[in-house]
Amino acid sequence: MNILTEKFNTPYHSAPFNKINNEDYLPAFRELIKKSEEEIEAIVTNPEDPTFENVIEALAYSGEQLDVASNIFFNLNSAETSDELQQIAQKVSPILTEYSSKISQNEALFNKIKKVYDEKEKYNLNEEQQMLLNETYKGFVRSGALLNEEDKEKLKKISMDLSLKSLKFGQNVLASTNSYFKHIIHKEDLAGIPEAILEQYAEEAKERNLEGWVITLQYPSYIPFMTYAENRELRKEIALANGKKSFDGGEFDNQYLIKELLTLKQQKAELLGYKNYADYVLEERMAKSPAKVIDFLNELLTKAKPYADKEIEELKSLAKADGIEEIQAYDHAYYAEKLRKAKFDLNDEELKPYFPLNQVQDAVFGLAEKLFGLTFEERNDIPKYHEDVKIYEVSEILQQAHNDNQQEANSQKPKAFKALLYVDYFPRKGKRAGAWMTSYKNQYQRNGENSRPHISIVCNFSKPTKETPSLLTFQEVTTLFHEFGHALHGMLANTQYPTLSGTSVKWDFVELPSQFLENFCYEPEFLKTFAKHYKTGEVLPDEKIEKIALSKNFMEGYQTLRQIGFGLLDMNYHTKVGELESKSVKEFEDEYTKATQLYPVNPETAMSPSFSHIFQGGYSAGYYSYKWAEVLDADAFQYFKENGIFNPEVAAKYKVLLSSGGTKDPMELYKSFRGSEPKVESLLKRAFG
Repeated sequence: MNILTEKFNTPYHSAPFNKINNEDYLPAFRELIKKSEEEIEAIVTNPEDPTFENVIEALAYSGEQLDVASNIFFNLNSAETSDELQQIAQKVSPILTEYSSKISQNEALFNKIKKVYDEKEKYNLNEEQQMLLNETYKGFVRSGALLNEEDKEKLKKISMDLSLKSLKFGQNVLASTNSYFKHIIHKEDLAGIPEAILEQYAEEAKERNLEGWVITLQYPSYIPFMTYAENRELRKEIALANGKKSFDGGEFDNQYLIKELLTLKQQKAELLGYKNYADYVLEERMAKSPAKVIDFLNELLTKAKPYADKEIEELKSLAKADGIEEIQAYDHAYYAEKLRKAKFDLNDEELKPYFPLNQVQDAVFGLAEKLFGLTFEERNDIPKYHEDVKIYEVSEILQQAHNDNQQEANSQKPKAFKALLYVDYFPRKGKRAGAWMTSYKNQYQRNGENSRPHISIVCNFSKPTKETPSLLTFQEVTTLFHEFGHALHGMLANTQYPTLSGTSVKWDFVELPSQFLENFCYEPEFLKTFAKHYKTGEVLPDEKIEKIALSKNFMEGYQTLRQIGFGLLDMNYHTKVGELESKSVKEFEDEYTKATQLYPVNPETAMSPSFSHIFQGGYSAGYYSYKWAEVLDADAFQYFKENGIFNPEVAAKYKVLLSSGGTKDPMELYKSFRGSEPKVESLLKRAFG
């Protein structure tokens, strides 16, 4: 018996991590693909006339077990991978790509879909059903259903190559990150670094059976070093190592993969009748066209550049006082922290004791209760994939109270199960860098049952030590709120079909819930409820809270230009791939980020070879969506501020937006919530006053 092919005998049919063995995956995928293909065959061979129910709905509900197994496998390959798992991924990816291609290019199936689509007027479809029909039809057309047999085969091969090469890209970045560490034996080399960070570096050394301290390229190790280390030569050395990730000509170099991936994407776009891959992608985004994206980014660039230049001039003055004539990129975090301390008397290490992870988590859980009536109870009887993981049963209060003693009142009310939430907070060798939200199981409704989602948040925060709990920098506080915003989008999902549920929305809409929630971190009345010293319980002093609120836009010009640079680079990669025939990846990157560069460019480093968002993740021709969604989130939060940040009526309208997933056009969904389209002025006002 293969555990992955059976109905899980666990609470809420959660993933049975404790019983899954690596050798289960390949046989399970083969068996579940066969089962899913039988479901498709049943749709195709159904002798009845094609209808919305027996074709479109049946297809939407097919392959559920395969989806769950895929989610388990690929989520673990990001959060708890191993050499063996990565080898299995190289075998699994082409099998799944081939299966996906077989469905999308199944002529008999598409003919049935097209018949229903062409005759849709005769069906009395509601809004969500119409969306499902349109998305299903478009999805098949965009996957090559209208191509001839020869071109279908070409597309199938391209899709398989893309799948394998993007997987390899991510594996190279992880391996390159893990292959470097800096061993320090003289404490004077670590001058300026706070004791709590030194303790973390000492723990890392101990894990490697070394004396002294070890710095790695994992962000909880790298960022504090670049922020506090007084030793400029060491900052330069470690920044250089970080900038050379998968760009050193070695075993894990990704430059050749970038060119291959972009060429394949261009071939795919042309095969499907598009000028380039960006045109193909943006047809299904709010932005609609590369020209509109470029105009949007350039408008922001024009507005933000003077502010960014001014910010860098301030840093140059500080550096000059230290005898540095020409400030470099590896000096930025160090002098930005100095300037932040001078302006706001804020220091990450001073603030961290007020943000122990458990308190920040309690705060975000409490916010979800106050706004949306959700409660969180830890479960210790549900299997987990690593001992660091915690699992919460999320319930919804059926009749939310709104009074002075709301939480006490809510605790007495009846609740309904809403979701499972997995949280995985600490770095380890098998986990990729960064932070993300994902799901193990989608929400959907069928046969009168509302099947609830299983959602996961994965981060890389500093681990607790024997002496101290996990303490977060303020940026990490906002990171947790960001990912929890995505999680709310998943947990509150309430749609009929799994393919339209939760975060299954247009890509430039998906960051709205995450970026929106970050705004609460800067609101004094909310901060006071949880920013308390982990030892004394003392609330963060008012002047510090006020300075956090004021510091929200600190280095906003610099950060905006940085994000615009990534967005422009991404858009140019996916519209001008032909230029890579005569240019290196480094030359291309330098050219298309030139307008946003604020420091001298180092000829030995490049960020493209570790730009996983666009070469491994789903942000190809979509990185601009972070800034696009900032316009939405600034405008949405402005609405809350106008009415009170905990206003129950506004929260109820926003909850509808979150629970609707991809069932409506995102702009219509937004207008239903806000009453008007989002205004770019809301972002500019928030960012630059």
